[in-house]
Amino acid sequence: MSAVVKYFSNKATKAEIAGLLLRCDADFVPPLSDRVEIEGYSQKIASKATRFEAWSDDTLIGLVTAYCNDQGKCIAYITSVSVLKEWTGKGIAARLMSHCVEYAKASGMRQISLEVAGDNMPAIKLYEKCGFVAGKANKPFVSMNLYLKSGEDRGEEHE
Repeated sequence: MSAVVKYFSNKATKAEIAGLLLRCDADFVPPLSDRVEIEGYSQKIASKATRFEAWSDDTLIGLVTAYCNDQGKCIAYITSVSVLKEWTGKGIAARLMSHCVEYAKASGMRQISLEVAGDNMPAIKLYEKCGFVAGKANKPFVSMNLYLKSGEDRGEEHE
């Protein structure tokens, strides 16, 4: 396993996305294939989502997918976070989430929302570490939100 990880946006093909999701399927709680048809889901991600990707050599090892197109409500939605098991614990998911947050801010979003299984503690801890707070529960899932502040809200000076 190469130790070099490179980060890109929107580079992966549908086949590469599907390959990663299939390899990570059992690590989702519940398994992703219990909720979606992975090939079709990968096509939707490849054509419609903004993707934040981690690569080692020519292998996609991590992926965060988001939709930052709700300009009316200014809410971005993260629909998938996955990192190959052998690459977990190296800060890859947190870095991908950080790239996603920065992109959402730059896109004018004021909130990022996601859903996670209520018993998926590793994912919940990651999201909390990234600043997300739990919202309403829709069992077996919990909504989590990150409220973004504009520069004015942070008291930054503007010219």
